[in-house]
Amino acid sequence: MSKIKAPSAPEPTRLDPIVKDMLLLAKQAGAGQAEAILVESRNLSVSVREGVIEDVESSETLDLGLRVLIGQQQSCVSSSDLSKNGLQKMAERACAMAAQAPEDPYCGLADPDQLAKAQADEQLQLFDPAEIDLDGLTKRALATEAAALDVSGINLPATASASWTVGAVAHRTSNGLHRSRVNSFHGTSVMALAERDGSMERDWAQTSARWLEDLRAPDELGEEAGTRTINRLGAAKGAGGTMAVLFEPRTAKSLLGMFLGSITGSSVARGVSFLKDQMDQLVFDQNIQIIEDPFRLRGSSSGYIDSEGLARQSRHLIENGKLTSWIHNLASARQLDQTPTGHGAVGVGSPPGTRLSNVYLAAGNKTPEQLMAEMGNGLVVTDAFGASFNGGTGDWSVGIAGYRFEGGTRTEPFSEMTAAGNMLDIFKSLIPASDLKLEDATETPTLLVPELAVAGQ
Repeated sequence: MSKIKAPSAPEPTRLDPIVKDMLLLAKQAGAGQAEAILVESRNLSVSVREGVIEDVESSETLDLGLRVLIGQQQSCVSSSDLSKNGLQKMAERACAMAAQAPEDPYCGLADPDQLAKAQADEQLQLFDPAEIDLDGLTKRALATEAAALDVSGINLPATASASWTVGAVAHRTSNGLHRSRVNSFHGTSVMALAERDGSMERDWAQTSARWLEDLRAPDELGEEAGTRTINRLGAAKGAGGTMAVLFEPRTAKSLLGMFLGSITGSSVARGVSFLKDQMDQLVFDQNIQIIEDPFRLRGSSSGYIDSEGLARQSRHLIENGKLTSWIHNLASARQLDQTPTGHGAVGVGSPPGTRLSNVYLAAGNKTPEQLMAEMGNGLVVTDAFGASFNGGTGDWSVGIAGYRFEGGTRTEPFSEMTAAGNMLDIFKSLIPASDLKLEDATETPTLLVPELAVAGQ
């Protein structure tokens, strides 16, 4: 196989002059304030099936975003045309759009005295300089597939993939903000399939990390996917009722996600969050802690400042069960007349949104097996699908699959059942297990809901 190397890492220093020119052109076109962000991304990935390469993808993108403000009117545009004429037209178009836009009393850049002192994100080890080529990616994908096929009972072809992505960002605003960074991500995934008695099941496993050396081993990943698939064979819909339900970390993340989506300042300001009246109240059991750590080394969303230039900080979003803070960008903080929290997220061609950094629900003291033994009977959810969630009321339902436990011991698999409840009730009853792993941007351990309504046969 030829040594096809991945594209070299982009350089923010090459992107920055374009961003500077864009700000100058916007000012000349009539902008009172402006911000420009240029994002370059390069990717190489390979997928394999039955021991041979099935697909290779290589891509490079370069996207420029511009936001201009004329008084309290703003517009956002994006383009990949970085020619001198293209930049000129982009600035003129953005200013013409802003002049026709309705006034937004909450839009605007940060005041200069709000900007945090710049710190080098390099200290957080967000970029891995490891040499990547197609050979290395292919070997990793093949090894992962082989490990899945080695699991007894896996009798259908598996598929696996390996990928590498690197990106650079150059970002400037007319109020003095200047950010630049280089990011890297490595990933491996595998899907295993098995058939028995005319019934086919599938399951998967994946790993991702900023640094290649932090990925889970192919053997471990393939074995997990294969074993999970075999454990699903023979699944059937069972009897429902009110019972103990444990959500594995991969399905428990959705419970945390519904909480995080409901504490954004924008949703509270619009009155569409079921938590809008819960500030400083016990939302979870008093033993629950939900923590944000934006300074985690090699964290998938780490950084010292947000994309509006405000300092990030480690914080408890839930401390001893109590809700302590909304998540604000500048606009939502102004709308609610509160202090911004450093969660601004500037997009390419869109107004700032909000983004959290490395959030996790802290682990408990008991293993999932110990919690199962204490509860006696119930369900373990290994897969969730078709969720329905009303953000205004907290009502929620989701399709579930997994396995039953009786007397604290795993028994038969189940599928095509539905769990439902209200998030306020569920949050207050959650019990975390001890199996927390800090790998992704949002993490939880296994979470136990001691009593949850489940519909089955």
